[in-house]
Amino acid sequence: FTGASQRRVGRFEQAHGGTLFLDEIGEIDAQTQVKLLRALSERTIERVGSNSSIKIDVRVIAATNRRLAEMVEEGTFREDLYFRLNVFPVEVVPLRSRISDIPLLAAHFISLVCKRLNRSEARLTLANVKQLQGYHWPGNIRELQNVIERAIIISKDGRLRFDLAGAGGGAEIDTIDLAAGDDDAPALPFTEKER
Repeated sequence: FTGASQRRVGRFEQAHGGTLFLDEIGEIDAQTQVKLLRALSERTIERVGSNSSIKIDVRVIAATNRRLAEMVEEGTFREDLYFRLNVFPVEVVPLRSRISDIPLLAAHFISLVCKRLNRSEARLTLANVKQLQGYHWPGNIRELQNVIERAIIISKDGRLRFDLAGAGGGAEIDTIDLAAGDDDAPALPFTEKER
């Protein structure tokens, strides 16, 4: 094709014999839907500028936050592509519906971000957990990861502060009365002494 100076291998060709993850599948335009359907149906692709087909053996995992069945009814997503992708659907409930997962996810993200930023590991307090569990999380786990990263970047002495007010959550929470005892307290990824 015009301006091509070297051969470029596409995603399907790179994934041959393996798995290809397609994120936000509900966002692709009609023309791309046609091309994707052809690749999935015929298990062949064509490189840009080529006339020959290449056989592919690829397992496809697709994700979306949209309701594809509704999009099919509205005519914005191809029905044949929907059925081709909907072989084994796995619906993951939003983070706000599984707040008991928040302490472990937050601890995991804290560990990852601290390692990546070469910072000493920050501590997640019970007050932090309660604040995170009280937020609605419209951005789900990606939003939680970003909130954790922002808190670590601005933290002082390993103390995390989450400003969720600007994102629609409650006011900042710094302290909590741990002496009062809370029988409904979540299981936390730290010991009683670390609180």
